Amino acid sequence: MRVDVLLLVCFSVLVVVSSQVVGTNPFAGASYYVNPSCQAELAPSIASESDPTIKSTLQKMGNVASAYWIDVKAKITGTNTSTLQGILTDAVAKKQLTAFIVYDLPNRDCHAKASNGEICCYYNADRTCNYDQSGDCAQGIQEYETTYIQPFANVLKQFNGKAPIVLFIEPDSLPNLATNQGDPHCGNSATTAAYKTGIPYAVNTLAAACPACTLYVDAAHGGWLGWPNNMQLFVQLVQQLNIASKIRGFATNTANYQPIGLLCPNLTSNGQPYCLVSTNQGQACCSDPCHLESQYNPGNNELNYIANLDQAFKNVGISGKQYVIDSGRNGVPNMRTDCANWCNIRNAGVGVQPTTSTGASFVDAYYWLKTPGESDGCTQTLPDGTQCSRYDSMCGSADSIGSQSGEPRAPVAGNWFDYQVKQLAQYSVWK
Repeated sequence: MRVDVLLLVCFSVLVVVSSQVVGTNPFAGASYYVNPSCQAELAPSIASESDPTIKSTLQKMGNVASAYWIDVKAKITGTNTSTLQGILTDAVAKKQLTAFIVYDLPNRDCHAKASNGEICCYYNADRTCNYDQSGDCAQGIQEYETTYIQPFANVLKQFNGKAPIVLFIEPDSLPNLATNQGDPHCGNSATTAAYKTGIPYAVNTLAAACPACTLYVDAAHGGWLGWPNNMQLFVQLVQQLNIASKIRGFATNTANYQPIGLLCPNLTSNGQPYCLVSTNQGQACCSDPCHLESQYNPGNNELNYIANLDQAFKNVGISGKQYVIDSGRNGVPNMRTDCANWCNIRNAGVGVQPTTSTGASFVDAYYWLKTPGESDGCTQTLPDGTQCSRYDSMCGSADSIGSQSGEPRAPVAGNWFDYQVKQLAQYSVWK
């Protein structure tokens, strides 16, 4: 995702824009729903922890809200709080805000193996996705629309306006189309069709079914789309898909570890990006734990990344957008040897608790979009000793838990990782 580019003096051309604010901040003044199913996952980790400080932090984490990932069709309907319908039934009775990740596109997660989904454009004999086959993905798109999005919309319609509902649309999808066209899994015609058709369909269908719902589309993070050319490609995709009028804004750092940081006072200084190379390096807002500025990337932290992204949207006539930053696991700003590493990062800590006190008018909230303790992906060998069919080499990175001698093996993406959650508590930004 790191591509050295020539320094572009971007964001300098202004165009006349019209306000496109969608709704009000759903997080402001709301009581946030804490899922009993997530508390049940955490309970054994609390019970088995002997260090009193870590144990206390784990107990506090059990009372913090996080988004729930609807990453398979089976999580849409049902009566328990591991389903969309069950969670909404419980949350409406409590009059609390719920947040969900909409995440089941055909050929999902095309640049990684850890989170490949259940819907494919074309299937192999074992029902895994054949990412090498090109085509229009017609059957995969139909499956997504009729067996995932439409049932999702039907459930939302039942609860429209009864309690605040926030939806985060398909993490990594549009960012992958913007930057990973060189990967044949992302760049082939089938995956491209799936994402470019599926995302507008999801946005339009869910917004129509639940007008009171608030929608944000995923916008990766500064260490991915922070380079001006990557950012422009992403902005152009959003513009082409004509979804801006239906969404309140964008989510960043979803399931990642990038620092929130401090917002710089301006985008530029003396005509140059505010922090790049030798400019304003003594300023706290230019702190750069991922060493992005030397690569001509001004997205050294999420606040600065969003400020630049928001200007890029304004430059093409998309204004009034708001943002949510995932603060679940970025309490330690410099825990990685390489910030391209994203899987089960060692010595990471939970970040700030969900709040609307963001210090930036364009950021609606910091919120835990990835539940701390749920694995990013499996090590090559699973905890039970068998081989992981979804192993991604990034989960064997030097920064990933399980890559060093004496560390436990990591379970598949989404499964509970006891060792990781205890480290997150140990290195928490709050006690």
